[in-house]
Amino acid sequence: MAIDPTRFCINRKIAPNLTIEAFFKMVHGLGLNKVELRNDMRSGQVTDDLSHAEVRELAQRYGLEIVTINAVYPFNQPDDALLTKTEGLLKDAQGVGAKALVLCPLNDGTRIGADETVSALKTLAPLFEKYGIEGLVEPLGFPVSSLRSLSQAGALIRDARVPFRLVLDTFHHHLYEKAEEEFAQGIDVKAIGLVHLSGVEDERPTRDLTDEERIMLSDSDRLNSAAQVQRLEEAGYKGIYAFEPFSSVMEGWNEEDIIREIRQSIQLLQR
Repeated sequence: MAIDPTRFCINRKIAPNLTIEAFFKMVHGLGLNKVELRNDMRSGQVTDDLSHAEVRELAQRYGLEIVTINAVYPFNQPDDALLTKTEGLLKDAQGVGAKALVLCPLNDGTRIGADETVSALKTLAPLFEKYGIEGLVEPLGFPVSSLRSLSQAGALIRDARVPFRLVLDTFHHHLYEKAEEEFAQGIDVKAIGLVHLSGVEDERPTRDLTDEERIMLSDSDRLNSAAQVQRLEEAGYKGIYAFEPFSSVMEGWNEEDIIREIRQSIQLLQR
């Protein structure tokens, strides 16, 4: 399985101690050209203390494409505060030249019906159109999530008749008990706008896994992320794979650690 390196993307979550410029420079040094930014880093802002123009200039300097900003939460409860937050993130995306904005569902045990989610998608779509940014809906596989199924998320997008696509996350795919069954029934890979990759070696029961257990890929990965990627490739997926670990262990990583982990993960996928 040979994947063009230009299809690999690095989510900023892997580098909590690096400035945006240091992060961009590191990704460029790896021979990669895609990144994801976030609104949940230490600064609490997508661009830290930089202006949109400064981030855009840095991306151009290091030859990088900003694929997405993560994330609007909870997209399926679009009250006034959420709409204000979404518009702010869309302005950030437009300002830095990001192509898309990720949408995550409510994840606290509250049930949100299909009709409510369709309504939320219809409410949000005009905002995305206004700023020229693509919406990417990412189901979360946690038992308390209000939208766990990639298949259902795709159906709701179709019902809403909005131009959004999906994020398939290998961690959340593993957590959702019916994911394999639904994948076997057929997933339209053209509806997938991005794939998030991480790995888990922790041996606790699947239902007890949290973001804290998410590291990079390895031969001991319980998510079988490499196998998930191979299956997507065989199904005709031609899109981007973004590495998105979450564990606090990365607080102790230096730049050499990050580079090693990225290289090892890519090598596992290129076997």
